[in-house]
Amino acid sequence: MDSSLVVLARAGVGLVLDLDTPGLPRVLHWGADLGPGVDDAAFRSIAVPGRRGGAPAEPAAPTLLPAQVDGWVGRPAVSGDRSRGYAHLRLVPVGLPEVAADGGSVEIASLDGAAGVSVVSSLRLDEAGVLRVRHTLTNDGSDPWRMGGLRAVLPVPDQAAELLHFSGRWGLEKIPQRERFLPGIRSLETRRGRTGHSHTGLLVAGTTGFGFGSGEVWGVHAGWSGWTVHDAERLAEGWSTLGAGELLASGEVVLEPGESYATPDVYFVYSDAGLDGLSGRLHTSLRARASHPSTPRPLVLNTWEAVYFDHDLDRMKGLADVAASVGVERFVVDDGWFLGRRNDLGGLGDWYVDPDLWPDGLHPLVQHVRALGMQFGLWVEPEMANPRSRLVEEHPDWLLHDPDRVPREWRNQHTVDVANPAVYAYLLERLDKLVGEYAIDYLKWDHNRDLLEAVHDGHAGVHEQTAAVYRLLDELRSRHPAMEIESCSSGGARVDLGIIQRTDRVWASDSNDPLDRQAIQRWTSLLLPPELIGGHVGPGRTHVSGRVTSLELRCATALFGHAGIEWDITECSSSELETLREWAATYKRLRPLLHSGRVVRADTDAEHVLHGVVGDGHAVFSYVTLATMTSDIPPRLRLPGLDPSVTYRVTPLDGLSSALPRWARPAAWLESGGVELPGRVLSRVGLQAPTLNPAQVLTLELTALP
Repeated sequence: MDSSLVVLARAGVGLVLDLDTPGLPRVLHWGADLGPGVDDAAFRSIAVPGRRGGAPAEPAAPTLLPAQVDGWVGRPAVSGDRSRGYAHLRLVPVGLPEVAADGGSVEIASLDGAAGVSVVSSLRLDEAGVLRVRHTLTNDGSDPWRMGGLRAVLPVPDQAAELLHFSGRWGLEKIPQRERFLPGIRSLETRRGRTGHSHTGLLVAGTTGFGFGSGEVWGVHAGWSGWTVHDAERLAEGWSTLGAGELLASGEVVLEPGESYATPDVYFVYSDAGLDGLSGRLHTSLRARASHPSTPRPLVLNTWEAVYFDHDLDRMKGLADVAASVGVERFVVDDGWFLGRRNDLGGLGDWYVDPDLWPDGLHPLVQHVRALGMQFGLWVEPEMANPRSRLVEEHPDWLLHDPDRVPREWRNQHTVDVANPAVYAYLLERLDKLVGEYAIDYLKWDHNRDLLEAVHDGHAGVHEQTAAVYRLLDELRSRHPAMEIESCSSGGARVDLGIIQRTDRVWASDSNDPLDRQAIQRWTSLLLPPELIGGHVGPGRTHVSGRVTSLELRCATALFGHAGIEWDITECSSSELETLREWAATYKRLRPLLHSGRVVRADTDAEHVLHGVVGDGHAVFSYVTLATMTSDIPPRLRLPGLDPSVTYRVTPLDGLSSALPRWARPAAWLESGGVELPGRVLSRVGLQAPTLNPAQVLTLELTALP
């Protein structure tokens, strides 16, 4: 291809930009790598549409920043104005694009000289095939520029006929929503001040009937934890696009002369191997980061559902003793340790160890936990405060709202204005001192309410709040590089690639119900690899849903993530403790595979779930029955992702598999304790599943034979 086309190509993904335009480069192609030997003129001739009667002389093909100057009548990629007008920008390239020597990235500068606005567009296609786009707009004029919006947008082809996105609520995140990709715009917007339980995670367009292992799919995700917009648009002219970016409130970002605004990183992902191929690219990309956790993910015990606010040194020591005996490696003290915190009505914001509960501070417990060979972690919620707290009583001006209009309380708390320098300094000093004094290994960083009527310094404040929280996290990590941080937000309400750049795992949901977790973890792992997703074994009766489930199912579900326990295990029977001990040993043995292998999922009906992790000559699969089967014969377990040329030994994992119902006989291969078969047979013919009742599980380990 000639110099008028810019081509980025890696890992089977290609992007083609056409520079031979009157304005910004057109995006001629994003999808499969087209390979060498494509004639530039011929390719341009097939990629740019013809003209029909009544259409403009120049086709309105999508550019890097689609705008009305190009004849684009869809949602513009950039909007804003200044007092003297220029509501519609006419950006033209400045100089030649800067293409990296490895062909993996390009930077394009553009300018509207009359409007006094310039933009730098950076596109990087990494070695996993994930395309990261960021636009930076600068006010080159002499008066303020009011930002309206700035999004990253790419076209998708007309064979993208269906959309997948997600809804959800507290305790039941990531509920898939599937629909036709119809003319018009499907705009998914969050105004919660956090990512939200119903956040899309990924907005995916795909070919008809795409599944986990089949079809072409195109996905987009904005790596930002504040207000966001993800949209899929199909114009009557035939163009279709995916876009995403930060959603700005009126007057939230006003650029003074010389100031700039940068979009969050927006991630575009393509796969010709269905949703598993899409998540595989994202997982590979995240695992390649320098900041990705490099040590084995320690088995966690979190004290929340064990003790709640009932903190007592002897009780905590006893819990730690039992935790260490079953193999726990990280002991995390949850809510209730700080000033006046006996319930959720007070104390939040006063980040001092309560001397009434802990007269010698946390030192006796920390020393006991470390003597048992475990790390020590602590829960905090720095962005929030109760009205009944010293912070609010002494500094009512530290809250994130208009001083004359206090918003409604939510969970008996308000949001503190982290972008206020005094608040930032207080939180940094308190957290830094706590971490330093106790050599804390791990912070569970919570965020338990939406931001309503957020106002900072007289204007909408979510943008500056989010940026300030990022700065606070970054500063703490720079001061304590060995400490890990979890992003929790009443469960999975802050799961995005902005927060994950600053944290080491997310809490997928406040519900430990293993049946609900099957879906929550499956769809959360579309974006994040298992080692970044916390999943815990809870009590027999789930505290959130009230459902009673077996210990085998709870253990098998938590296995496929960063595993832990959230249960008063001092009340467990000896047999339950032995099961936990065996499960902990299995988790430690398998986590090198679970946290580096390829996540695979079978397309099943609503009655069953089959998923696994496949590595080099080693795999683990879990089969779960969600409901009473409507047929006498269970389905065949066709195991995806296996090497067809390798013969595997397949064995059930004890303690992670349910006992068969009394009236049922096992399949022949289970009666013999396992089977040896090539991967091509296991994936195409499959194993006859056992007859299981609802909420039962079969977990299989596959090992390649020499």
